[in-house]
Amino acid sequence: MPGTPAANAAAPFRRIPGAVWHWFRVMTTHSPSRFALSVFIALVLLFTALLSLPIASTTREVTPLADALFTAVSTICVTGLTSVDMSAHWSPFGDVVLFVGVNIGGMGALTLASLLGLVISKRMGLRAKLIAAGDTNPLRAHGGAVNESQAVRLGEVGMLLRTVALSTVLIELAVTLLIFPSVAAKYPWFDALWIAPIYAAMSFTNTGFTLNDGGIAVFQHDYFFMSVIMLSVFVGSVGFPVIFALSRHITNPRKATLLRPSTWALHVKLTLITTTILLFAGAGTFLILEYGNPGTFGRMNAWDTIFQSVFLSTMTRSGGFSVVDIGELYGSSMVVGSMLMFVGGGSASTAGGIKVTTLAVLALGVLSEAKGRQSVEAFGRRIPSDVQRVAVAVLAWGATIVAVATIVIAQITHAPIAQVLFDVISAFGTVGLSTGLTETLPDHALYVLAVTIFMGRVGTVTLAAAVAATSRTQHYSLPVERPIVG
Repeated sequence: MPGTPAANAAAPFRRIPGAVWHWFRVMTTHSPSRFALSVFIALVLLFTALLSLPIASTTREVTPLADALFTAVSTICVTGLTSVDMSAHWSPFGDVVLFVGVNIGGMGALTLASLLGLVISKRMGLRAKLIAAGDTNPLRAHGGAVNESQAVRLGEVGMLLRTVALSTVLIELAVTLLIFPSVAAKYPWFDALWIAPIYAAMSFTNTGFTLNDGGIAVFQHDYFFMSVIMLSVFVGSVGFPVIFALSRHITNPRKATLLRPSTWALHVKLTLITTTILLFAGAGTFLILEYGNPGTFGRMNAWDTIFQSVFLSTMTRSGGFSVVDIGELYGSSMVVGSMLMFVGGGSASTAGGIKVTTLAVLALGVLSEAKGRQSVEAFGRRIPSDVQRVAVAVLAWGATIVAVATIVIAQITHAPIAQVLFDVISAFGTVGLSTGLTETLPDHALYVLAVTIFMGRVGTVTLAAAVAATSRTQHYSLPVERPIVG
């Protein structure tokens, strides 16, 4: 009853949710980008502390700071690069920490914070919707009038957040149920109850950690298992806005037009078309380049070669799983893999890279310029100039990060530049594939690679939001002068 000692003692705790929501509103109002960085940094520090605990390792010893920090960054940024033996080093407690971390990282910092705010306050105001939109559509971070159509409208942000949470749970559950028989055929059923959900989470979030003995190579001849994992990676890489848009066509009878691509939003079309082109182009290229390589496809039969080519192409898009030894790839294949990793997956997805829509917008811009058009157009729609500015900025930002990190790590290790470049791009694209270099890096090189991962995961979204937020109406025009270009 009110006024009793028990009620008085509980009163401060009832005010905690309100205080948390007040802090959320203050932080997001002043600087959404700073808030996103703060959440990610806080999560990295928290998981570094958890992974440093003696109970997190099988030897019950404290994990070195460099390894704990790098693993935490790789987990929260859903990368999958490792500096320790993941199946042997971490205890069941450490595995649980990794499982929780990749699901948090897969949903995104602003999405998670917005979901928590929605649970606490039971509602979302305009500012909260704008902040949540920053994770799923950085160009919607500014609050001014927007005349153009949006991939996700502001009024749909609340529904999108629910779609993110629901799709994560349902897809991972479905993948777990589908692959459980395959896992149970290889391991005792009690171990399979844990290994199957791990693979479901690591595939949908595009992380690529393998915590079982032998890794995914144990299942390389189980085509059903491998196909489900590929499909899970693909769905996770297309992005939550695409999942949300397609789900509306399925759940709304009046919009049951899923099989009519002409009704899809431009973002959905660009994402799916570019993703499909890169998937099959990558698979064909790997098949041609590696067909006679005895260290990779040369020892496989024709069917295994074709299947593993598609699998490798899918995983270089941010999945991170690998059956073949990446270090045995020809240099030409490493270049192709680096290009695919740099592009990554869809916007607001669990994948990394500069994103497929960025590549699509840049390609459409070049095509429009070649045809002498005054505007960039696709599927009967005009792409505004601010989207083109963001695409160029993200490309330049990504190339700069990769170049600087490659130079620094190459100078520290004096390792072959091809291996350094591949692992650095894998870190920036949050892919997780490695030539074997990452596990041998000294501590200071690990810190550089951890920063590269962090900037690849958070930096592109933050930069896109910052560029979009700087768009202002200019009421005057300066004199024109044309420098020589090219």
